[in-house]
Amino acid sequence: MFNLKDLKIVKELKNISPKLKWLMFSQVQEYKINSNYIDMICNDKEKKLNEDSEKLESMVKEMLIKEFSADIQNMKSYEFLVDAVVHNLKKKQLAKSDKQH
Repeated sequence: MFNLKDLKIVKELKNISPKLKWLMFSQVQEYKINSNYIDMICNDKEKKLNEDSEKLESMVKEMLIKEFSADIQNMKSYEFLVDAVVHNLKKKQLAKSDKQH
């Protein structure tokens, strides 16, 4: 099995002074607070897909409220209905994109 302790860089990190380790740690912590860290971890494509999905969901909610009434939001099955409509729209979109390719 793969063991991290056997890596050359890990062995070399053991020889670093505690002050330098603390400095490196503090720099990483400052970087983690910055939004660049989140951008590095989260792929832009994933963020865009999530934003698109949220926009689609909000449009579906608006459409349902316009079509029926604002009282539909109070129904127990409202969220299930929104999820089902969004799912069907995404399914149709995927089918169209598959046909084009």
